[in-house]
Amino acid sequence: MDYFYSRLEPLLRRWRDEKRIGFRHFSSGPNNRISDVAGVTVGHSTLNNRDCQTGVTAILPTQNNLYQQPLPCGVAVLNGFAKPIGLVQIEELGVIETPIVLTNTLCVGRGFSGAAQYMIEQNPEIGRALPTVNPVVLECNDGYLNDIQAMAVSEDLVVQTLKNTHAEFKRGSVGAGRGMSCFAMKGGIGTSSCYVPELDATLGVLVLANFGALPALLLEGIALGEEIERAMREPMSQEDKGSIIIIMATDAPLSARQLKRIAKRAGAGLGRLGSYWGHGSGDIALAFSTAPQSAEEQSTEAKSAELSDQQLDPLLHAAAEGTEQAVIDALLQATSVRGFGGNFRTSLSEVLDILCRKYL
Repeated sequence: MDYFYSRLEPLLRRWRDEKRIGFRHFSSGPNNRISDVAGVTVGHSTLNNRDCQTGVTAILPTQNNLYQQPLPCGVAVLNGFAKPIGLVQIEELGVIETPIVLTNTLCVGRGFSGAAQYMIEQNPEIGRALPTVNPVVLECNDGYLNDIQAMAVSEDLVVQTLKNTHAEFKRGSVGAGRGMSCFAMKGGIGTSSCYVPELDATLGVLVLANFGALPALLLEGIALGEEIERAMREPMSQEDKGSIIIIMATDAPLSARQLKRIAKRAGAGLGRLGSYWGHGSGDIALAFSTAPQSAEEQSTEAKSAELSDQQLDPLLHAAAEGTEQAVIDALLQATSVRGFGGNFRTSLSEVLDILCRKYL
């Protein structure tokens, strides 16, 4: 116990005095958000009504017409127990041509219809004089706190969310994150950014965190799961099968192949937290670059600016750190929620306050 306490005490003092935990190698961007990458904006619509605890989150990779000017994109499926839309075409062509919609598992179809409608409003000839469009919709199962069978997210709500995105946005129990759980506590939306000075580049991360078994939880390398279970009065259980979506944005000039390599490093960040991507977990990372256009459309000058693989190491490091920090942000920003069937998830911030009273 003395050794455990000697490691736990600095973490708790940092939380009590500074309201932060976690170690960083990189400095963050100005707001420590995915929107520190210029042009990226995020919006939420939250449904909070007794058994209905769900919503929509939208990420716009650029303020330009994405259908007309797609961006390089790569995807890594860490564990494929998931119901995404749009990844097959990204894998084939290496570009993203719509905003990204996050919602719950049974509302993926509504996300697709809403995103398609939004893109048709911007490009009225889609599916007629122009090719069809490839909406990207990613999901996690919020059925513990939300009556997911009610399919409360509508197409109109998706369109509304896509039309109201901003560089400043809320985190925690909002949007698609409203009903999500993480390590048997309240999960949801988290974000972070890392500035890479040697490349003069920023990598931003946004997560929809809904994964993790509490006994496996690591914070600052400390196995805290069992201690948290002892400190809480209500039973806390969650298998590592709930899923996480990780969205990465960077202004570094990268190819789709390189972005796929960046996306894979999200797994290193999840491992630092104790996740082992359980059998029933859908763990997907998507990375895009806001540097000019797709490989087919780049000028010779733009192509020559593309980073070499030998230059990728700091971005690989940033992807792991940014993912870990974004999940911690989701846990700390989330507020406790009681939802479907009376099920309850407490917030990590409340748990840390309890541990501070116990140990400090």
